[in-house]
Amino acid sequence: MRVPMIAGNWKMNTTVSEAVELVRNMLPELEQIKNVDRVICPPFVSLSAVKELLKGSAVELGAQNMYFEEKGAYTGEVSPLMLAELCQYVIIGHSERRQYFGETGEIVNKKIIAALKVELKPILCIGEKLEENKAGRTKAVVTGQLEAALAGIKDISRLTIAYEPVWAIGTGLAATGGQANEIIGLIRSYISQQFNEDVAKDLRILYGGSVTADNTAEFMQQPEIDGALVGGASLKADQFLSIVKQTSEIRRF
Repeated sequence: MRVPMIAGNWKMNTTVSEAVELVRNMLPELEQIKNVDRVICPPFVSLSAVKELLKGSAVELGAQNMYFEEKGAYTGEVSPLMLAELCQYVIIGHSERRQYFGETGEIVNKKIIAALKVELKPILCIGEKLEENKAGRTKAVVTGQLEAALAGIKDISRLTIAYEPVWAIGTGLAATGGQANEIIGLIRSYISQQFNEDVAKDLRILYGGSVTADNTAEFMQQPEIDGALVGGASLKADQFLSIVKQTSEIRRF
């Protein structure tokens, strides 16, 4: 049985003091919720402070990005070795990284390989743009992104995939539960073909894109969806807690 995950991607929001306050407000209740892996992904500058707050708790920590080299003359970048001392997870290939910073499938692949090397757990983001969706190219785009990201990787047991249709991220226009479930089913089928059926059955695949407390139940009731990568709603303690609680109740095993 796949344990569901709710991960909060704070993006470029919160100062260190704001991050500490937000975690302090959520942590007591987050600690009480069972049957769900809870991950918080604040900006780089807050990782150390949030790590201290989470010490001894079951809530895990993730970074929003990383570079694929372990060290060197790469001013402003953060390496997997640096993150390995701070957190358990790292988001890789988010559509905003692809769109604004030119990340290609090759770069995403290098980052996943580098993260796995230091035993970080990558959350690989994939998803199609609106024009690709309207053109009926969702399957081709998603499988193409998977092929590029996973090239040469034999063991994906530490990997989580997040299907995030670009047209739904931050727009308020979420996919329906049925739409998300269908594409995530296609992703699982692709993994089964490229690896094997057992790997596909064990792989955790999340939905992301305008997830809120109001639409969480619709997604969590779908059999292929194993949780959510939450953006804006993760910055509101009541919203994030509601999303985690609903997931725990619906996906209880």
